[in-house]
Amino acid sequence: MLCTIGDLVEDVVVWLEAAPVYGTDTPARIFRRRGGSAANFAARAVTAGMRSRFIGQVGDDPLGKQLVAELAGLGVEVLTNRRGTTGSIVVLVDGTGERTMLPDRAAAMSLDSLPEGALTDTTWLHVPAYSLVVEPLGATSRNAIATAQNGGAAISIDASSTGALNEFGVAPFLEMLASLQPDVFFANQDEAALLGLGPDTPLPGSALTVIKAGSDPVLLVDASGMTSTVPATPVEVVADTTGAGDAFAAGFVVARMTGADPTEAAESGCLQAATVLAQPGSGD
Repeated sequence: MLCTIGDLVEDVVVWLEAAPVYGTDTPARIFRRRGGSAANFAARAVTAGMRSRFIGQVGDDPLGKQLVAELAGLGVEVLTNRRGTTGSIVVLVDGTGERTMLPDRAAAMSLDSLPEGALTDTTWLHVPAYSLVVEPLGATSRNAIATAQNGGAAISIDASSTGALNEFGVAPFLEMLASLQPDVFFANQDEAALLGLGPDTPLPGSALTVIKAGSDPVLLVDASGMTSTVPATPVEVVADTTGAGDAFAAGFVVARMTGADPTEAAESGCLQAATVLAQPGSGD
């Protein structure tokens, strides 16, 4: 079973038709979507052909019920605690498809215990950094990683956001990564640069570092510093990059779980990411 722990929230996706003008109106198209990095990953894993389980917390409110039903309707096994208020993220998308996020994850950050059976039969656990840098979700996620590793599961971690990493602290985050010892670490170019990771500086331990670069090739760096690149899948129109990184990670992990080597897995990740770039939100 492929599991992930983290956020299930509402994305309010705003496609800007012009640069925002302070103090007045700016034309836009607005979409409401099921979102959250961990939930996006779980949904895309099903699309890629793998059973997946989402672990998290949503509010005890109509929005939480709706989001759980939507995610389960995609074929994801959803295990949640229900307390507090369900979170929302406003996603501002400019004309290039780049997104700027204004998050209020609310109940998602308050997961202080795992739902019953959360890690049963887990063979791979994927954890966004969003789930590691806030409390009590962070402690719950770290405990889940330790439990999954003790049961023989592989672990992947995604860097998630330069903003979240800066707020938590680069040095503490790197120390935490060293202690968690993931098998795969995902980052985009900006996140990798912030963490000081690259061809000459692999992540300490045995992790494979996977550095995404938009339309440029994906860089794979193994524990010894050996590198290889994988071309990104060409995309005619990039309207919205929201969820592309989660889709890539899901495609990569599912491929690895089904026997692909890292290069083949990166190719699969690129194909999954390409499918979301023309749609608002995560593209599910």
